Amino acid sequence: MECSKHCHQYGQSEKKDAGDSDAVIVGHFDGKMVRKPTLPAAAGECSSSQTPNTSSSVVESRERTRSVEDNEMSLPCLAAAYTTILRGLGEDPQRQGLLKTPWRAAEAMQFFTKGYQEKIMDVMNDAIFDEDHDEMVIVKDIDMFSMCEHHLVPIIGRVHIGYLPNKRVLGLSKLARIVEIYCRRLQVQERLTKQIAVAITEALQPSGVGVVIEATHMCMVMRGVQKMNSKTVTSTMLGVFREDPKTRDEFLTLIRR
Repeated sequence: MECSKHCHQYGQSEKKDAGDSDAVIVGHFDGKMVRKPTLPAAAGECSSSQTPNTSSSVVESRERTRSVEDNEMSLPCLAAAYTTILRGLGEDPQRQGLLKTPWRAAEAMQFFTKGYQEKIMDVMNDAIFDEDHDEMVIVKDIDMFSMCEHHLVPIIGRVHIGYLPNKRVLGLSKLARIVEIYCRRLQVQERLTKQIAVAITEALQPSGVGVVIEATHMCMVMRGVQKMNSKTVTSTMLGVFREDPKTRDEFLTLIRR
C-alpha cells in the first residue's frame, strides 16, 4: 500500500521532529493507516487501473465523489505530498516556519475543492417553487473562486446567471450555491460555465438559461504571459437565450448595468 507507507512515514517523521506539541496532528494517522484511501480520479488521484474519462457529458454524476471520511483518510497522504514538494523546492520541511505547512496546505486544498463533497440535488431540495412567472430572473456578480486544473492555481471572478421560468422558480440563493459546488472543483472556465447552465436547465426545465463568467486566471497573471489585467469571458446560452437574439441581448444588457 504505497500511499499508506508514505502517510505512515510522514507521521513518524513529524512525531519525531515536532515533539509532543504536534500530537494532535499525528494522532490522525500515527500507525493507524492500514489501507490506501479510496480517492476518485476527479479528486486528483490517478491509478494505473483508471483511464481518463473521455465522456462528452458536461454535468457529472449527481452523486458525491468525495466524502468527509475520504477527507480524513487522505489528509496524511496530501500532507506527505506537500512535504515532498517543499523538499523539491529546496526548502527544509523541518524548519520552524514550515513544520505544520504540509498539514495546513492539505486542509486548504481540500477546502478549495470541497465541491466534490456535495451534489446538486442537495442544493435543490425544497427550493423549487411553482410560480406563475415567466419573466426573466437574473442574479449577477456572484463571486467565484476556483482552481485551474492545469496548474493548480486560483481562478477568481464573477458569475452572472439569468433564466426564463416556465412556471417554476428556484430560490435565489440556490443559484449561488450551484456556482459554489461546481467552482470548488478543479476546473476550466469553459466547462464550469456550461455545467452551471445545464444544472439549472435540468432542475427547472425553464424556457432558457444564460450564464456568463468573467474571471482572472492566476496561471496567466503569475506565470506564462504574466498579463496582470487580462480577463477571460465565457458564456453558455440555452433555450430561448440561444434562439432569440432579443432575449439574449436583454440578458447581456442587464448584467452590464
